[in-house]
Amino acid sequence: MGIADVLATVNWLAVLAATAAAFTLGAFWYSRSMFGNAWMQEVGLSEESLAKINMRPVLAGTAVLQFVAATALAAFLGAGSTWQTGLQSGLVVGICWIATAYGVTYLFELRSLRLFSINAGYYIVTFAVMATIIGAWH
Repeated sequence: MGIADVLATVNWLAVLAATAAAFTLGAFWYSRSMFGNAWMQEVGLSEESLAKINMRPVLAGTAVLQFVAATALAAFLGAGSTWQTGLQSGLVVGICWIATAYGVTYLFELRSLRLFSINAGYYIVTFAVMATIIGAWH
């Protein structure tokens, strides 16, 4: 089956919902009430430096990239997935692919376990949530 055939089976409303969920989860995860302060400290950002950033392109780029990730995840899961297989697959993707890739990079960049936990944790939860939404929405 070609990529066009796979994309023809994608539930685009589920992809949009998964994208919105990932975006919302990111806003919460990196908020000051969750891990935002620790994340800012680990990456060397301050309130002043963040205030100078034009967030429109950052947020737009994030939305596009989350949409691409959700689309790829939907294609990977296939039309026969359920919320359970979605959850399981999302955890496998988040832990075994995303977190391990971060791990390798962070080891070579000598980044902290704290930063790894914040960023990899976000993607583990995000891919589990996105895949659960996609799997459940049939």
